[in-house]
Formats: sequence, structure tokens, C-alpha cells
Amino acid sequence: MLILFLCGLGGYLIGSIPFGLVLCYLAGYGDIRKVGSGNIGATNVLRTGNKWLALLTVLLDAFKAGIAAYLAYKLVPAVPVDGNNSLMLNVLASLIAGTCGILGHNFPIWLKFKGGKGVASSFGFILMTQPIVALSAFLVWLFMAFTFRYSSLSALTAAAIVPIIAFFLCPPIYAIFYTAIAILVIVRHHANIKRLIKGEESKITFKKK
Repeated sequence: MLILFLCGLGGYLIGSIPFGLVLCYLAGYGDIRKVGSGNIGATNVLRTGNKWLALLTVLLDAFKAGIAAYLAYKLVPAVPVDGNNSLMLNVLASLIAGTCGILGHNFPIWLKFKGGKGVASSFGFILMTQPIVALSAFLVWLFMAFTFRYSSLSALTAAAIVPIIAFFLCPPIYAIFYTAIAILVIVRHHANIKRLIKGEESKITFKKK
């Protein structure tokens, strides 16, 4: 239990690093929370018009949850949690660390628990733990993004499809954690869902505003 707690805490602290906010300050755009939707994720960073800054934000946000999962998997002993060896301790620690990394991104202690929506962090975590599931979800995101040009709708669709794919392709423990993550992503997009219903959601654009 202590090992799992430390993995969760470490994952949370890594995930709570607000890369979008830091990068925008360093690039001279000021507080990204005062732009667009007000969140610190890559979609809002893209609203500065700086595609490369948004790309770097995506990579770093994805990397932090993924690296938390990777470190836990490598550092924690591969010993069975249950009697029939169906679940290993390092796998459980990895899932907990990555999930807490996503929670850290969504609710960073440094920003009074007001962070991003966890899409990039969720993708990086799933990519590190189950690459096939992550790549399948990414293809869904690309299709939705190019077809409808709504980043939020693309993220919501990809998030919803992840637990379904995991149910068929992965051990049950992965589907459980991925379902929790999908629910979190959907809940964090509640404002976007309302705007989509009203037809007021902003579309993906590369033009500087």
C-alpha cells in the first residue's frame, strides 16, 4: 500500500506541472488562462496562433503522465498482487501513477486545483501502457477532427471509445482504469458539451486571433 501511495503521489506531482502556462509565459503570451476557454491545455494554447507552442504543450502534457506510468512500472517489483498471478504489482503501480498524473494535470495544487482537461495526458498514459488502444483512439480523434473540426467533440468521441477497445483487447484492470479516465475527460468537457449542443463551440483553426 505504501508503494502504491508513493507512486500515486509521485504521479500527481509530475502531472501537476503546468507546461501550457509556463510555455506561454516564456514565449511572451502572458497568462494563457486569460485566453479563449481559460484552461492550460494545448487546445487553448493553439488559440495564441502559435502552432509549435501548442505542439510542444501536447508533447509535454502527454509525456508527464506517460513517464509517471513508465517509472512506476520499471521501479516497482514485478510481484503478484493476487494469488493466481493475474495482476502484478508493477502493472497496478503504473496504472495508479499514470492516472494520478492525469489528475495532477486536471487539478494542479500549484494553480489552486484549476488545470487542463487531461486529453493529452490521458493519451500519453494510455500510449505508454497500451499502445494499440491509444493509437486506435488517436485515429478516431483524427477522423472526428478533420470531419467536424471540433477539438472537444473529437476528444469526447476518442475518450468514449477507449474503454470499449480496452474491454476487448486488454486485461480487465486496464478497462477499469481507462473507464475512469474517460469519465473524467467527459466531465471536464461539460461546458464544451453545452456549447456543442447550442452550436456555439469554436472550431479548430490555425489563425492567430
